[in-house]
Amino acid sequence: MAGTAEVDVPLGNDGVPGVLTLPPHARGVIVFADGTAAGNAAVDKALIEARFGTLLAGLVAREERRLELRRSADRVTGAIDWLTGAALIEDLPPSLAGLPVGCFGSGTGAAAALVAAAERPDRIVAVVACGGRLDLAGPALRRVTAPTLLIAGGLDGEALRLDREAQAELACESRLEMVPGAGRLFDEPGAPERVSALARDWFLAHIG
Repeated sequence: MAGTAEVDVPLGNDGVPGVLTLPPHARGVIVFADGTAAGNAAVDKALIEARFGTLLAGLVAREERRLELRRSADRVTGAIDWLTGAALIEDLPPSLAGLPVGCFGSGTGAAAALVAAAERPDRIVAVVACGGRLDLAGPALRRVTAPTLLIAGGLDGEALRLDREAQAELACESRLEMVPGAGRLFDEPGAPERVSALARDWFLAHIG
């Protein structure tokens, strides 16, 4: 399969609708934690143009609570396991099983992506965490081995503080990037494009 298809991601007793895009000769596949966020459309487009496959699905709860984060992280890891398992049984292209996996998390999904990376170190090889409550990832931060890019808006002092604290906990390669003039939602003119470029370049450096 090369192209875009609607998929149903089986997670426990639920099926979560999503969109899987695989460009020809994909470098890897990026799973979006909080794939329903409107601002992720620009990131998704930039990654596909750089020959990354992407999976967007409603994996992350909106509430920023530890209980919801645990559920969200389980759904992210479940989606990654599904990509491999379904590829092996030929529900999805077999080539998916061998592709490296990255994770892009925004908002609450940023912490969920880091927890998932700690729990699937053999599958997730790079993470981009954009804004959000990274402190919710807690002790999992110290178990993340995948190179991690933290992105914060220059106008969001709280997110910058949390990102710096999270970066101090990470034992993996990491970098903190500030987007000047951007707030928590990165919806200011030029901010989505800057986030997209940062995410694309990070994944290219560690997957491409």
